[in-house]
Amino acid sequence: MAKMDKENKNDIVLEIQDLCKYFPVKKGIFEKKSYVKAVDKVSFTLKRGETLGLVGESGCGKTTTGRTILKLYNPTSGKIIFNGQDITNLSEKQMVPLRRKMQMIFQDPYASLDPRMTVGDIIGEAIDIHGLYKGEERTKRIRELLERVGLVGDHINRYAHEFSGGQRQRIGIARALAVEPDFIVCDEPISALDVSIQAQVINMLEELQEELGLTYLFIAHDLSMVKHISTHIGVMYLGRLVEKGTSEEVYSKPLHPYTKALLSAVPVPDPEQAKANKRIVLEGDIPSPIDPPPGCRFKGRCKFAKPECGKVDPELKEVEPGHFVACHLY
Repeated sequence: MAKMDKENKNDIVLEIQDLCKYFPVKKGIFEKKSYVKAVDKVSFTLKRGETLGLVGESGCGKTTTGRTILKLYNPTSGKIIFNGQDITNLSEKQMVPLRRKMQMIFQDPYASLDPRMTVGDIIGEAIDIHGLYKGEERTKRIRELLERVGLVGDHINRYAHEFSGGQRQRIGIARALAVEPDFIVCDEPISALDVSIQAQVINMLEELQEELGLTYLFIAHDLSMVKHISTHIGVMYLGRLVEKGTSEEVYSKPLHPYTKALLSAVPVPDPEQAKANKRIVLEGDIPSPIDPPPGCRFKGRCKFAKPECGKVDPELKEVEPGHFVACHLY
């Protein structure tokens, strides 16, 4: 039994405990200091080879969560445990060797690649920092990475502006793979791409995951794509996780009213089914993340809200095996 517990523990790549990231808001000299609570008490675990799809409206804290986990932002509080090591309070210098195992694919393929550097230099920069390959071996490695993501090895001497958006995102993926990571944050990697290219990139990410045993945090707006690539889904609202569970459970049996509203907006290719599906339109304003209201943050837009919702902040609790929700309805 102890051996099994040890194996299960070693299987966990990432463990997030009550993660918070608050940004200070500048005010007048005599005004009380306030904070934007971008990420507020978020907790989840990710096992090796899994993909957690993080969804929610713009501004709900998805990207900030990903950047805080990678310590591109220093967390305000909470714990980040990566491969069994607590990295929450590590300095930038202490993080350098760990960054090899934690990488990111950025949302905008146009802004995330340096226009002054060749593709070979962009991909090779991380290889040089970690001293992985030199000389001919370095060049061979870069060519292999380009071919692995569907480009040509001879592209090594070209510049980013010579490529399309889809090709640039493939370069970004090759850069993330260059240092042989365990965990990759995919920050809306397909949102800036044409629909025809999106499916190609998603399929490639799935193939790479299976081949290299990668673990993903996949941040996206497109719920149909998230379902396709994710093993688990986390739904965020105003800095909080309001629901999480397996992809199949969340899509087939959503529990939180916010999750139901999001899923009702997913386009359906069958006209008859689309007509039968009732769209849930959310009314009311999104509360300010600077001063969230007491109780449930979604209560002002929820038709099921009751007095308790305005007083007690619902905790994320397991209502079915592996299916968690933060709602007073359950």
